[in-house]
Amino acid sequence: MMLIPYLDVNPKGNGYYTYHERKTAIWVYSFGFLVLWIALIIMGVFLRGPGWNLFMPWQYWDPHKVVALVNVDLPYAFGVRTYNGAMLFGGAVIIGYFAVGTAIYFFMERKALKSVGFLRMFLKIELFLIMMGIVIKIVLRLGFNIKYVWVTPWFNI
Repeated sequence: MMLIPYLDVNPKGNGYYTYHERKTAIWVYSFGFLVLWIALIIMGVFLRGPGWNLFMPWQYWDPHKVVALVNVDLPYAFGVRTYNGAMLFGGAVIIGYFAVGTAIYFFMERKALKSVGFLRMFLKIELFLIMMGIVIKIVLRLGFNIKYVWVTPWFNI
């Protein structure tokens, strides 16, 4: 979020932020700050109870609550059972997400590429994809019980 003012090359909005001149930058920053920062803090402070379970404010905090959830890795959900296969499958999903997302954005914003430049545009796209990847990961975890997308011996995503 700190790079948004530096990646925006709008000459009309130089030195100040107005909604009329920098709509995209303000919306991206607002989403990142309000949803991915403040809302997740509020959710973690007020809705998380014992055992990392989610409780609504009107629910009783039962410390012995048992939630029958089985979190699985994405490769396992698609039938990949071998360790090396899971590493390759997860890597392909992550690399494919960034490759397809970058290609789609470059295809849609060809005019902006000429005015902004390749490096600045590439950095803006990758940071946006990382930010949306967080949202996708939250939806996969809470909605589909997918724990990790890419499982390796060194890290898990």
